[in-house]
Formats: sequence, C-alpha cells, structure tokens
Amino acid sequence: MTRQLTALLGLAIASLTFASAANATLRVKCEVRSDRSTASVDGSNLASGQYYAVLTSGSNTATSPNHATIGDEVEIDFSSQPRDIRKGATALTRNFIVGGQATGALYTAGGTLVESKTVGCRVR
Repeated sequence: MTRQLTALLGLAIASLTFASAANATLRVKCEVRSDRSTASVDGSNLASGQYYAVLTSGSNTATSPNHATIGDEVEIDFSSQPRDIRKGATALTRNFIVGGQATGALYTAGGTLVESKTVGCRVR
C-alpha cells in the first residue's frame, strides 16, 4: 500500500512539473560592452517553488543559486558589475558573453529543465 501511494504521489508531482513546464514562458536578455557583461533569465507562468538558471556563452557557463518564485514569476540576473553582484546577481567575468549571443536555461530546484532559449545580445 505504501509503495502504491508513493508511486501515485510521484506521478502527481511529475504531472504538475510537466504542466508547469508546458505553460512556462522564458525571456532571456543580455548585453555586452567592452568592460562588462550582463544578462537576465526570467520565467513566468511557473508553478510556485524554487528555480535556478544556467547562462552559457561560447565555452563560458554560470549557474545561479536557487530563487523563489514571486507569484508565478522568477527573475534571475547575471552581471560582471560589482554593484549588481552585491544586489544578488550571479557573478560573470566582464568578457563572459562571446560572439554576441547567450543561452539561458531555467531549471526547477530538482534539476528538471523548464525551458531554454538562445538570444542575440545587445552590443554597446
């Protein structure tokens, strides 16, 4: 009986995770200047919980810590600017963004990919 309940609970959680991933919207923005790199990975229409983001550009990868949803949204910032890092952005090197593009991926705290998107970065 306990195994059956555990299996049913697991299926229910998997169904909710899939449903939240199916409805999620991901926005990735990035900007590169000669002296800095910044990016944000923002998810909406998410199930309540914890999420983290992975930002990749060229061979560079940065992983944020978990962030809690506010309502159905999560906003995760990455930056090479010390002021932004002090405010909670995940640290990047100033030349993190390579080739004018980056890929942002949003994951549940359990490691399930919600969505991934590659975008061209604003070059200033």
